[in-house]
Amino acid sequence: MAAFAYSAINALGAESAGQITAPDVGSARELLRQKGLRPVTLAELGAEGSAEKRRKKVKPRSLQVFSRQFATMIDAGLSIVQSLVILEEQTDDKALALVIREIRSDVEGGMLLSQAMARHPKVFDRLYISMVEAGEAAGILDSVLDRVAVQIEKEMKIKRRVKGAMVYPLVVLTFAVLVLIGMLLFLVPVFQGIFADLGGDLPFLTKIVVQASDIVRGYWFILFPAMGGSVYGFRRWKRTPAGRQVWDRFKLNVPGGIGKVVLKVTMARFSRTLATLVAAGVDIIKALEISGQTAGNWVVESALADVRAKVHQGVPIAQPLIEDPVFPPLVSQMVKIGEETGELEKMLDKIADFYEDEVDTSIAALTSIVEPLMMMAVGAIVGVIVIAMYLPMFKLLELVQ
Repeated sequence: MAAFAYSAINALGAESAGQITAPDVGSARELLRQKGLRPVTLAELGAEGSAEKRRKKVKPRSLQVFSRQFATMIDAGLSIVQSLVILEEQTDDKALALVIREIRSDVEGGMLLSQAMARHPKVFDRLYISMVEAGEAAGILDSVLDRVAVQIEKEMKIKRRVKGAMVYPLVVLTFAVLVLIGMLLFLVPVFQGIFADLGGDLPFLTKIVVQASDIVRGYWFILFPAMGGSVYGFRRWKRTPAGRQVWDRFKLNVPGGIGKVVLKVTMARFSRTLATLVAAGVDIIKALEISGQTAGNWVVESALADVRAKVHQGVPIAQPLIEDPVFPPLVSQMVKIGEETGELEKMLDKIADFYEDEVDTSIAALTSIVEPLMMMAVGAIVGVIVIAMYLPMFKLLELVQ
């Protein structure tokens, strides 16, 4: 007997998760069906699960190319197994090749493609599996895989934009910290020795810098590990439910336009994901749930959970979006038009395109402001220390006399 971790949906659309024991994955799926549950993901625990954790991470770029090529082969009339054999041989990503081999083996054993992919949750997320499952049911697997490839490509593009905007400030900030530490460790002690030999009362600013230098040199073995521990602790705290809630709320309210950029990124991701799921024919309740989980912000995820509950009661999607202030008017109004005209997918795609363009514009504007501010900050740090060291020089003649 083997243990399986699962997430499933009942007849009312409510999701549940847990573990079940069965001889094999087919038996586990049948047991869930007997309980009135429709499996969404089903993965075996144990040795295979441990191997999955140890396995190298598949690059998003590799997954995007895999999806595009898979769609092309299915559209050309190749069977799923034939396509997987070719993809396994030609992929350059060894981790993905191993996953493809296991998927091919499961499909040859009688599993559906979505079921085989669900056994690799570290590679194929809920969005991917739900899309493939809908494509299999509707007979449009090639179109769905192509849509997934577009989704991954858009996600990669927006991540590159955000990361690219963060590189310069982080580099400058790191440089400023290193310069500050270097001056406190090596430059200030040289002047401190001169001041001690000459005697006299030092200016207030100089005393502060000298004391800071003494603390860094005398307690570096405590300060540096404490700094590293603080960064590590902060990252761990962000992963906790309470920490994630506080941090995600804070990100949306950061001044200087940064919070607005975060919201635009979140809206672009939510709209694109929902459009992709709607186009694939995924149930709207499930589509809203997955869109919330992949939005990347707890505030939006929580708001979409409320939207999903109201939609389940028969309320149009646009209504709770209009009532919730976290969603900009553009989103709610475009969704309303999409529902009324029967073109929700197109409207959501337009929303995503708009916010992706807005992210580009906002990041360019922020970068043009941040760059001179960072340079001024570095200059101020160095300038304060240099001024503090040279202030006593104005009294040097008095001290010598």
